[in-house]
Amino acid sequence: MPTQEFTSGSAELLSMPIHELGLKIEGSRLEPILAEFDQELKRAGIRRLRPHYYLSTEWGVPWNSVSIAIPFYLARDDLTVLHARHNGHVEGTSRRDVLRYLRHEMGHVVNYAYSLYERQEWVHHFGSITQPYEEEYRPDPFSRRFVRHLPGWYAQKHPDEDWAETFAVWMTPGLDWRAEHADRPEALAKLRYCDRTMTALADRDPLITTEDRDEDVSNLKYTLGELYSHTATATEMPGGLDGSLRTIFEELGTWEDTTTTAPRRPAAGLLQRLEQDLPANVYRWTGHFPEHTRALLRHLARRAEELQQVYPADRELQASLAVTTLVTALAMNHVRHGSYLP
Repeated sequence: MPTQEFTSGSAELLSMPIHELGLKIEGSRLEPILAEFDQELKRAGIRRLRPHYYLSTEWGVPWNSVSIAIPFYLARDDLTVLHARHNGHVEGTSRRDVLRYLRHEMGHVVNYAYSLYERQEWVHHFGSITQPYEEEYRPDPFSRRFVRHLPGWYAQKHPDEDWAETFAVWMTPGLDWRAEHADRPEALAKLRYCDRTMTALADRDPLITTEDRDEDVSNLKYTLGELYSHTATATEMPGGLDGSLRTIFEELGTWEDTTTTAPRRPAAGLLQRLEQDLPANVYRWTGHFPEHTRALLRHLARRAEELQQVYPADRELQASLAVTTLVTALAMNHVRHGSYLP
């Protein structure tokens, strides 16, 4: 179906069953990126194992398969815009980002294809694959025990993710991972293990070659609107933030900053504009999920509107920096302690 028939965010597009969108990798912007990735695999010495690609609702590799699920919204520009509007975060906004996610997912493919997780040395470096997989993990930012690849300190989520992130760093073209991790002995030991393992597997056929198309878009009968309503995350918002907002913004009719006569703008509008980029950046450095940051910003915007708060137009940069610092501090509290405020 032609893309131009829909405008991003339109009710018509949201009402479409996903399987009727006619989405394919062939002919999309993903096709040349996947061809480039296949060349990366060859240059990395991965000769006997090739992944199977398909479109699904999110990135992933079904258990004990060699299939890589790619988010369907990356196959079409209008769907990418729609996803950003409804989810607040796009995993793979550029060719470079898509390749980063592919390297990570290929780590899972290698792990399952060769049953590495059953090896004693793998368990020694990464831990047991049977460890509970928790979506709401609490990372230790800048920990020297782990590599850094995907945003949110993702290697700390689970042993399987630790391996996948280590593999992705090992595979990244042009990266001197030995020098990069010289001051992180535990992370470097994991990379050296990965290097030895991949060298040994170069000419070995995989044990697992199963292709599993879990949540394939061609089988999804629910609509985009239903998808986004089901994936919305409810987050308990903290009280007691009005004082923090008052340190950043003025109240309508009360000009506290007498050094400027610039017209005042609504604080709620600034907070709403920060939704576009701030959640992804906060996630990268804190591990606080973008959907939670987005909900927090919306809560702050509602309070700013109710309090009729404003700011001088020529102080927008300062106000943006202040909001960014506040939200980042709250996000760090939530990641470390499970709540925004003590």
